[in-house]
Amino acid sequence: MGFFLRWLFAFALVAATYNPTPYNFARWAMTDGQEHLSVTVLAGLVLLVGYIIYLRATLRSIGAFGMILILALVGALLWVAFDFGFLDLQNRTLSVWLGILALSLVLGIGLSWSIIRRKLSGQADVDDVEE
Repeated sequence: MGFFLRWLFAFALVAATYNPTPYNFARWAMTDGQEHLSVTVLAGLVLLVGYIIYLRATLRSIGAFGMILILALVGALLWVAFDFGFLDLQNRTLSVWLGILALSLVLGIGLSWSIIRRKLSGQADVDDVEE
């Protein structure tokens, strides 16, 4: 349940920033954001804090190579689904949602990786050691 919640919050973060519906920060900031600039800046900063938390944890736990590897695995899975006819990439809306899903999976796995690794191996990650 822990991984699912971390992934769900990552999905909400990425989808709140941009998605193919009219309800996202990017579209709102471009159209109505000038009328209430203070609210636009506040919402942008809240999203930025969320990204900093997720990206910092992801880069510390799996690194840039791990992020690329997860995206490659998701891409290969989508390629297989496309080759077998399960997926039609002509639909732009579906493609955007798949991109949001892929990015949220990277962030969710990155935030959860230390916990998953500790459960699988029994070893804890230690980032800061004082001597």
